[in-house]
Amino acid sequence: MAKYGLMIDYEYCTGCHSCEVACKNEKNLPIGKWGIKLTEVGPWKVDSEKWEWNYVPVPTNFCDVCEDRIKDGKKPSCVLHCLGQAMEYGPIEELAKKMAEKGKKVVMFLP
Repeated sequence: MAKYGLMIDYEYCTGCHSCEVACKNEKNLPIGKWGIKLTEVGPWKVDSEKWEWNYVPVPTNFCDVCEDRIKDGKKPSCVLHCLGQAMEYGPIEELAKKMAEKGKKVVMFLP
């Protein structure tokens, strides 16, 4: 049986918080609780002309990867509503192949 995960290409994450909002609405989470939480890393100066500033959405213990949506053949809410199309859900083997491609990607292995 294939294992599934969530891949986030944080090179394209704009920090818009759409994933957080979509998840909170889908799961009806109260204020102060998130199924996925956007983290901000930076900014810091890389050299005299370049700065680095990244946004990385991180699933929390409240994330079940929208198992009810997955059972219905739909994408997780965070993936569906990602404005930058920086998130993907699928078999870990397929995500690993995409990880080898260019970009700043992270894969979350989820139950």
